[in-house]
Amino acid sequence: MGRQTYHVPFGAEPAKRASKGTLVFYDSFEHVSDEQLERAAEAAVARSFSQLVLYPLHEATVKRLTGESASAFYKRDDRVHEWRRDQQIMRNVTVENWDGKRKKYTPLEAALRFMDEKYPSPLFLYLTADNANRFASFATFEEWIVKIRLVLDGSPQRLHPRLEKFRHRWDTVDELLAKEQPDERTDPRARNR
Repeated sequence: MGRQTYHVPFGAEPAKRASKGTLVFYDSFEHVSDEQLERAAEAAVARSFSQLVLYPLHEATVKRLTGESASAFYKRDDRVHEWRRDQQIMRNVTVENWDGKRKKYTPLEAALRFMDEKYPSPLFLYLTADNANRFASFATFEEWIVKIRLVLDGSPQRLHPRLEKFRHRWDTVDELLAKEQPDERTDPRARNR
C-alpha cells in the first residue's frame, strides 16, 4: 500500500468528537421502572454517548441467567418501545430485538460479540448490580472486561471478587452522573445557572 502525503493548514486542530460509543442496557426489563430507564438515558446524555441501546432478553435467556421466569418477550419489548417513543431525554435510543428474533437462549458472550460488531465503540454495558455479579461469575468475564466497561444501576450489597479486582473498569450510574455535575465552588458555569 502506497503512502499519501496530506497537507494540513498551519494551526489546524483535529475536530473533537461530539459523541462517543454506545451504552447498552442489557436486562430482561421485567422489573425495570421508567425511572431506571430515565437514569440510563440521563447517563448516556451526560457522558455524550452516540446512542443508548435497550437490549431486552428472551424468556429462555432470563431463565438461564437468573433462574426466574419472565413474561413473554413481546410484552416486555412493547413496553420498552413505548417508553422509547414517549421519552424526551435522548434522541438516539434503539431497542435491539436480536435476542427475541433468535427465540432461544443467547449466551451473554454471543450478545456482546453481536453488539461489539454492530454498534460504535467503545461499548459500555449498563447492568443491574445483580446481573453484574452474575456476569463476573462467568469464565469469560476477564476476557470481556478489558474490551468493555460496565455501568452499574445501584450499588451492589456484595461484590463478586472479579468485580472488586476490576473496579477501575466500572462505575455506578450515580458516580457517572456526579462526575458531570459542575461544582459551584470551582466551576464558574455552575454559578450562572
